[in-house]
Amino acid sequence: MSETTPTTRTDCAFCTMDEDAIIARAATCYAISSSQRPEGSTIIIPLAHREAPWDLSAREWTDLNGLLAQLKDGIDREHHPDGWNVGWNVGRVGGQTVPHAHCHLIPRYRDEPYAGRGVRWWFKQEENRRAQT
Repeated sequence: MSETTPTTRTDCAFCTMDEDAIIARAATCYAISSSQRPEGSTIIIPLAHREAPWDLSAREWTDLNGLLAQLKDGIDREHHPDGWNVGWNVGRVGGQTVPHAHCHLIPRYRDEPYAGRGVRWWFKQEENRRAQT
């Protein structure tokens, strides 16, 4: 991806984010609370409209990594999680609901009903087997 002026789309919720929702920022990315369980969950979003993580520039990756570390430290201090999930949903089938790349930082707690089941656990379940073609 080139280091040109970021593009935005007026029809994209992440391109038009309310400044009051932003909890941290870097030159090319910002972070918001996901307002979802588990407590402390956040989302890091590039300012430029990028649809997938592989579309990010080197600078965006660097800034995103810095925000990940900063947010993790803050969540550690405030919520004391026992583990973490970090991930991207890409494309509709991959679970992406906003077609703008965004990285989830999800603290995990040992008293959760699904504690110990990582992001791949769901995919390994027998009921997730693809239909035979």
